[in-house]
Amino acid sequence: MKRLSTLLVAVWATLALPAFAAEEASARSIVLDAAEAQLADFLWTARPLVVFADSPEDPRYIQQLQNIENDVDALSERDVVVLVDTDPTTLSPLREALRPRGFMLVLIGKDGGVKLRKPAPWTVRELGRVIDKMPMRQQEIRDRRASGDGS
Repeated sequence: MKRLSTLLVAVWATLALPAFAAEEASARSIVLDAAEAQLADFLWTARPLVVFADSPEDPRYIQQLQNIENDVDALSERDVVVLVDTDPTTLSPLREALRPRGFMLVLIGKDGGVKLRKPAPWTVRELGRVIDKMPMRQQEIRDRRASGDGS
C-alpha cells in the first residue's frame, strides 16, 4: 500500500517535470487532474475516461490506476485521456456534471456523450472492447488502414 501511495505521489509530482523515459511520458500525457477540466475541452479530439473516488486510498481507485498503468499504450492508441478526481469536497465541473457516488468510472465519447458508467474498476482490455465498438472508432480504424495501404 505504501509503495502504491508513493507511486501515485510520484505520478502527480512528475506531471509538471520533463519526461525522462518514453513510457513515463506516455503515462503522464494521458492522466490529468479533473479539478479544472471541462468535457468540452476534449470534444471531437479525445475520449475522456473519468475516474472518481472519495479518496486516493480507495482500493478500487488504486486498482483502476494500476490497470491503466499496465496498458497505457492501448488507451493512448484510442485517444483516451484519463481524468482523475479524488476530492468529493470540491465540486469540480466534472463532479457536477456526472454526479458520482464513491468510486465511479465514466467513459465519454469524442462526441461528448456518456458511453459507459461503472461502479467498479475495469481492465484496459475491457475498456478497449467498448471503445472499439463505437462507430467513430471503427471509422478511425478504417481510415488508418486505408492510409496505411497507400490507397
